[in-house]
Amino acid sequence: MITFPNKLLEGYRAFRSNRLPIEQSRYQELSVRGQSPEVMVIGCCDSRVSPEVIFDAGPGELFVVRNIANLVPVYQPDSAAHGVSAALEFAVSVLHIKHIVVLGHAQCGGIRALIDKSEPLSPGDFIGKWMAMFIKPGEVVEQRAHETIQQFTVRIEKAAVFRSLENLMTFPFVRTKVESGQLQLHGAYFGVAEGSLFVLDKQTKEFRSAAGSELP
Repeated sequence: MITFPNKLLEGYRAFRSNRLPIEQSRYQELSVRGQSPEVMVIGCCDSRVSPEVIFDAGPGELFVVRNIANLVPVYQPDSAAHGVSAALEFAVSVLHIKHIVVLGHAQCGGIRALIDKSEPLSPGDFIGKWMAMFIKPGEVVEQRAHETIQQFTVRIEKAAVFRSLENLMTFPFVRTKVESGQLQLHGAYFGVAEGSLFVLDKQTKEFRSAAGSELP
């Protein structure tokens, strides 16, 4: 006999008893007029990095797509199925979102497997190919002299954010809206252990703490 995970049932019952009564009118409104979020978050599947929790977002506030290592592929309109690209097209062309946030994070399993060249990159049919798009032809991902493995890992985790922001601009419908000022792209990095958030400063190309300070 297959049973639905009891943890989820308990969570739903708690939601129904505690949170739903407070937000019932919000859900009813969203069901009638549809969703109109202003922000899309492209994050990692990692269960420790939930955008809705990190940004304390209510229903209808964030349009979220999550994948291994928060990667955005390059624009490639072919006959294959492209889940991230489809979500991006819907967010930009249908929902007319105003911001896209690429949210990277510490202890990313996909990035660590990439730099270690270890499982789960090899045995499966999909993870290795997915992570391979992070590297451009001719690029080499390797540890620098005098760089610890932790520093190396963090550098590549943040580099994944830069690569996704770069790849976003290969989509014509994204580039057009960015250049016209209708859409803004942002990078962020979440520290799991501390619950810390760092936001990319586009001018300095550095991640700055979002806690208790104004950011540009």
